[in-house]
Amino acid sequence: MFNYEKKLQYPVNIKNPNPALAKLIMSQLGGPDGEAGAALRYLSQRYSAPTREVQAVLTDVGTEEYVP
Repeated sequence: MFNYEKKLQYPVNIKNPNPALAKLIMSQLGGPDGEAGAALRYLSQRYSAPTREVQAVLTDVGTEEYVP
């Protein structure tokens, strides 16, 4: 069995919260124009690609784009 501990790799100490900056960062990572959205677009386009080479390129770009 696996034991999952939700623990950060490096401790985070927030002294001055900045909601505007947090909103900007979240939109870049998870918004419609963010990294996850781009990765999913590349990975979904690979299924309608005409050749295996194009499919391979879209798979590579999509997996590189989505690095959690």
